[in-house]
Amino acid sequence: MCSAVFIAGRSEQQQHKEDLGAFPFKYATFAVNYTDLSVSGSVFGFSQLKAIYRNGLGATLISELTEEQIRAQTFNIAIPPDINQDNISWPMGDKIDDDSFPSNINQTLLQNAINDMFIEKDSTKLIRTRAIVVVYDGKLIAEQYAPGFSRISKLLGWSMTKSITSALIGILVKDMKLNIDEPAPVPEWNNNNDPRHSITIKTLLQQTSGLNFKEDYYSKSDAIQMLFETSDMAAFAASHPLKDKPGTLCYYTSGNSNILSRIIRHTVGENEYHSFPYRKLFYKLGMHNILMEVDASGTFVGSSYSWGTARDWARFGLLYLNNGLYNNEQILSEDWIKQTTTLGGSNQYGEYGFHFWLNTGKNNDSSTRRLPNVPADMFFASGFDGQAIFIIPSKKLVVVRLGLTQTPGGKYGANEFLNNVINSIN
Repeated sequence: MCSAVFIAGRSEQQQHKEDLGAFPFKYATFAVNYTDLSVSGSVFGFSQLKAIYRNGLGATLISELTEEQIRAQTFNIAIPPDINQDNISWPMGDKIDDDSFPSNINQTLLQNAINDMFIEKDSTKLIRTRAIVVVYDGKLIAEQYAPGFSRISKLLGWSMTKSITSALIGILVKDMKLNIDEPAPVPEWNNNNDPRHSITIKTLLQQTSGLNFKEDYYSKSDAIQMLFETSDMAAFAASHPLKDKPGTLCYYTSGNSNILSRIIRHTVGENEYHSFPYRKLFYKLGMHNILMEVDASGTFVGSSYSWGTARDWARFGLLYLNNGLYNNEQILSEDWIKQTTTLGGSNQYGEYGFHFWLNTGKNNDSSTRRLPNVPADMFFASGFDGQAIFIIPSKKLVVVRLGLTQTPGGKYGANEFLNNVINSIN
């Protein structure tokens, strides 16, 4: 509620009815304080929690530390560029040249594919698409929004934030500040006799750290405790013991991502950290509306909490479509993109690279692809409730889909939708 009201500018009523309309949130009561920019919430008077909004840092849930301690924190935050993007051509700006629409695109087929994503075919399984943006060969060729949303609406990316964290690691690797094959610089694992000392940044990126961390959003799992009950999410995740030998088993956890986020903080330093994603990544891509939120300790919640417009998310995808080159600058190395989109040797199910999901199929068997009607070279950032940035190099496509899809697995027909978009290209 705090993030939606103070970052996205949504009304309390909208947020309560839609995003917080499902069990158990529909039984919650929220009090929004527009004076001190905070929100308090409880369920039947119990489990009272409070979140505070701070400019440039987003909303932070008060846990373990006091509100006074959190409000007393001071950070060097980024200053957004003072420019009007409406007067600057895409992708650095929002000016779209209508005369440059590619002649090999069947606009009718493309629009039909997009329209279909806004039609509810099953009243018991609402897909609630909120935004779609299609970029072909660098050009923004289509976008559409649900009522109440527009190209300036900031939408929560959830676990697409993991892919941002990966990009920030990639920048530090390019600058030779980190080596992903060396033991991860995590204070809790410094002792050579600690079995976790063998965890590398690479195994954290590939979700093969081996930590005994449970990722489950429907029980009081490690992930839930980390996101809602701890002040220092990375320290909480790093405190877990080893369950499997690093590099042997892929198990997706938000804990790995938040450990990476704190590694970035320690590597960059306090004076640079809170402006680092903006200076070194977002503003270079024209992502001027993006915001990453921090936990109570001040570390970016690199697993889950970032807000951006659909166009901003598309710009991020375009960086990867262009092999790390953007606005004539090699922001990520081509080798980093290659590693990011390569199946980890221990990942037998063909699903994960460096904090991006892959479509390679089990053991590179294309017949077992997650999205069988989409090319095997497709990779994507994915978030809870059906957020996605699909990057399909062989088709020169970046497709962003954002929504509130609370169906099992957040399914909304991505395979058919992307196939229809691809079929609109002659």
